[in-house]
Amino acid sequence: MAKSIKKIVNIRLRPDQEQRINAIVERSAILDTSKFVRIAVDWLLRSDIGEVIKTIVADEAAFPDYRIPKKPTGKKKRGRSRRGELPAGRRALP
Repeated sequence: MAKSIKKIVNIRLRPDQEQRINAIVERSAILDTSKFVRIAVDWLLRSDIGEVIKTIVADEAAFPDYRIPKKPTGKKKRGRSRRGELPAGRRALP
């Protein structure tokens, strides 16, 4: 069975990104928001994505949204053992 392709409809933007886009669109006579986003995506796809990612990783302070989360170094806590518990739906006698 072929994997269905998910259509891209929404893009989550930070408030400052949205404000900058809206300011550019307001000054433009030919752009609307969706055209602007399509142009930005086209430009990104034409650029060297490796260089874009290297720039973001090298300057994490300028791109806080894309920061790689630090992995915890401690051990994970083990879940509670269910051995001593009664099966679901049963109660202990008083």
